[in-house]
Amino acid sequence: MKVLLIGNPNVGKSVIFSRLTGVQVVASNYPGSTVGFKKGFFKLNGQRAKIIDVPGTYSLNPINEAEEVAVKMLNQGDVIVCVIDATRLERSLPLTLQLLEQKKPMIVVLNIWDETQHKGIYIDVEKLAQMLGVPVVTTSAVSGEGILDLVQLISRASSSNVTPVCESLRWQRIGEIISQVQIVTHRHHTILEKLQDFSIHPFGGMLIALSVISLSFFIIRTIGESLIGFVFEPLFEHLYKPFLILGSNYLGGGMLHEILIGKLINGDIDFVQSFGVFSTGLFVPIGMVFPYVFSFYFILGILEDIGYLPRLAILLDVFMHRIGLHGYAIIPTILSIGCNVPGILATRTLESHRERFIACTLISIGVPCASLNAMIFGLVGARGPRYVLIVYGVLAVVWLCLGLILNTTLKGFAPELFTEIPPYRKPVLSAVLKKLWMRMKSFFKEAIPIVFLGVLIINIVYTIGIFHYVSSFLRPVVTGLMGMPEKSVIALIIGFLRKDVAVGMLVPLNLTTKQLVVGCVVLAMSFPCIATFTVMLRELGWKDMIKSSTIMVCASVMVGSILNFLW
Repeated sequence: MKVLLIGNPNVGKSVIFSRLTGVQVVASNYPGSTVGFKKGFFKLNGQRAKIIDVPGTYSLNPINEAEEVAVKMLNQGDVIVCVIDATRLERSLPLTLQLLEQKKPMIVVLNIWDETQHKGIYIDVEKLAQMLGVPVVTTSAVSGEGILDLVQLISRASSSNVTPVCESLRWQRIGEIISQVQIVTHRHHTILEKLQDFSIHPFGGMLIALSVISLSFFIIRTIGESLIGFVFEPLFEHLYKPFLILGSNYLGGGMLHEILIGKLINGDIDFVQSFGVFSTGLFVPIGMVFPYVFSFYFILGILEDIGYLPRLAILLDVFMHRIGLHGYAIIPTILSIGCNVPGILATRTLESHRERFIACTLISIGVPCASLNAMIFGLVGARGPRYVLIVYGVLAVVWLCLGLILNTTLKGFAPELFTEIPPYRKPVLSAVLKKLWMRMKSFFKEAIPIVFLGVLIINIVYTIGIFHYVSSFLRPVVTGLMGMPEKSVIALIIGFLRKDVAVGMLVPLNLTTKQLVVGCVVLAMSFPCIATFTVMLRELGWKDMIKSSTIMVCASVMVGSILNFLW
């Protein structure tokens, strides 16, 4: 049996999916599309049943690619499980009635049931089931309440006798249902609800946004630096380094030693500067990047579960329209601070190809990922906090100016923002940790092999002398315009594989503070890393990928040259 989980965004559908399947799930893209979905398995009447978490949709009349995929997947399921936010019954019923019109076996799940009594909402579940013509069950997915009832009810799913009607008659039917099954009692707003309203107020919302963002990055940096200083550096130095020294002594030098162990710095192995596959190739992703990525995704998971991110989207909608996007584009932008890949993938929720092109280009050119942020904080921050501010100030100005230019030059318009704002909820630690575990598995699966392969290839190419010819070709731009030493060409090329590794390669060059700042800005803005490049190619196609990459390279050379001459 194949079960489809369908519902509006932000109704807890994915939490129910996680409860039913655990963390062992498969993420896939729908054939012929870049839209992803998750599938897993659960026990139903003692047998293995497949369940699919369908992309969130508000209607079966799709307005974006994700909703188009949701509609196409309807034909693939044996049973539909329609998930509803019980605190917003009226908002969820249009999709529910459309699904009932499909005449497929179906059950309705009233999720977030525990919140209804807090909000003074009473729903007659038996009456609702009678009016819809299908079984109805109540759940609170974050605590697991009602999940067992849901599983037992799936085998009793039934088709409804609801007949297809026009939009106006459907809303009339919704009004009849609400009037007979739901009672909302009067009560005063709680402090949490007042905070919800305040967080989308133009003035109060900006104060909260600045506070949340500042506090988040303070916590991320504190956790990241603590993990590096007290956990990973001691582990690498005291436990792992002795094995590397044994390997170094055994190899005794030569090409193989430089590729695997790296160069000895003052007779010792330096995990940042040696640049060997088993020294720098392991220390950079695990000892330097992982702590910041871990702390970022932990904080992001909390903000997601609290329900703050949609409010930030609403708050910034007017500003984002200035650069050709609507407010929800801030969500892919924030995701990109962790890693550009999920940020680029998240742009598929934007409604037009023009928006996706602008968002992908701005993310790649002005939003450093967590690993690159870690290197910038670590290396540039050692020269003084004001130089870190210069790097991010330049990137912010470029991000804004380029957005204004693209919005002016590209044909089309940014549509209005229509998004559901969930109520603030208390995050559940187990759910946050489960998401964190899935994201970190993905990081280790992608980052470490790419760094390993990148360091290996560059060491081999460097050893046989190919970089000498590349350096000679690019010398006029790198040394003449940007004021960087000729050897920095290698780091700039490495940026195509991993930007964080490329910034790390600037360390042994003994750059001045100006050169380090210019190098970090150019690397952050220039050609995206290979993982981001691959995803952008899938999202935008060859033509727009080349166009976007050309914008990045030209803008990075221009900004690097301006910084060099103005400093």
